[in-house]
Amino acid sequence: GVAIIFQEFQDAATLTVAENISLGRIPNRYGLVSWRAMRQRARTILDQLGVELDVDRLVGTLRVGERQMVEIARSLSGSARLLILDEPTAALSHHEAETLFRFIRRLRDQGVAIIYITHRLDEVTAIADQVQVLRDGTTSLLTSIKETDRPRMIEAMIGRRMAQVGRPEAPTHAFGEDPVLRWSGAGQGETFDGVDVTVRPGEVVALFGKLGSGAEEVGESAFGIRHLDRGTLEVQGTIATFDRPSGAIAAGIGFLPADRKAGGAFAVRPVAENVAVASWPILSRFGVIRDSVEAAAFQRWRDRLSIRSRNDPKQAMGTLSGGNQQKVLLARWLERNSRVLVLIEPTRGVDVGARADIYRALRGLAAQGMAVLAVTSDYEEAVQVADRAYVMSKGRVALELTGPEISTGRLLAAAGG
Repeated sequence: GVAIIFQEFQDAATLTVAENISLGRIPNRYGLVSWRAMRQRARTILDQLGVELDVDRLVGTLRVGERQMVEIARSLSGSARLLILDEPTAALSHHEAETLFRFIRRLRDQGVAIIYITHRLDEVTAIADQVQVLRDGTTSLLTSIKETDRPRMIEAMIGRRMAQVGRPEAPTHAFGEDPVLRWSGAGQGETFDGVDVTVRPGEVVALFGKLGSGAEEVGESAFGIRHLDRGTLEVQGTIATFDRPSGAIAAGIGFLPADRKAGGAFAVRPVAENVAVASWPILSRFGVIRDSVEAAAFQRWRDRLSIRSRNDPKQAMGTLSGGNQQKVLLARWLERNSRVLVLIEPTRGVDVGARADIYRALRGLAAQGMAVLAVTSDYEEAVQVADRAYVMSKGRVALELTGPEISTGRLLAAAGG
């Protein structure tokens, strides 16, 4: 009677959407799989969630947000009496999250007990009856949602009072005149088309869009993961045609993927190795890199980025929290002396304290002349971190906003709600 949605994907990439939703409950008759019943069940659950997906498509070909919806659908396919959700909206658009919340409320009204694990306080106030805050493994707050507020929850989470997070102060440094990244009329397949985006030294640019908007794919094209078939990408004024990520790395681009587990973090390897891996050609001597060199690289960034870990460079990456893993991946590209950072969902699954640390680090890097592109489906993130923001909808740039123009209302309106 217990169903769990984990923060990290627990799907089978080589199976279809329908097969993933039915895992553990495959409909059969006399030992033979009923494929028709399986597909029908999958379509019914996805319809209830308001999700349009081909149930015969392989899960490994889906975008991160689509995979998240398949995970949610699988957990709802049984008759659970206790549903545990760990950061279920981390990769969802605002509209998809609202659809999920309505479904959760319906389950609650039907008598299902729900444990909802999240770092997003607006979600807590939207759906919770009780709130329990854990800090360093102990309970720092346990109360009815009606008897607390956002400042009190933040204080319980990080152990200190924190000013209301909003628009960053206007930068005091000047932006570079010539873009280090420029997409001109860029397009790729059916995912995006006619994209014109620039990122200059010294600024943080948000590329905001809902799931399926094409924003994530634009970001991936800067790192050789996707290849343009229309228009151009210029890096430092030179047209770039990266066949693979190694070309982007050589051009000074660092990249954080949306899915840390699959595309960035080496969970069973030491944190020091995770920091140094992109810099091995620079740090090694005669093709050999010493443990002490990797350890020094890790220590350089541990304090600067407030990475909360043991003072042990051999600590396994997978033992860190999501926020601290993200800081380690950021340190990887800073150690490499990257001039441009392209970050896909930079604070997905990250608590409010680590999120503030990452935003502070990004603004500090921009102040030192680095160019930062944050691709995000989190409208609050775009408001809080960006000097400039582009909004993507249906594969095209729908709006560009600068400074004080960047607001939740304008972002959501341009993105289609």
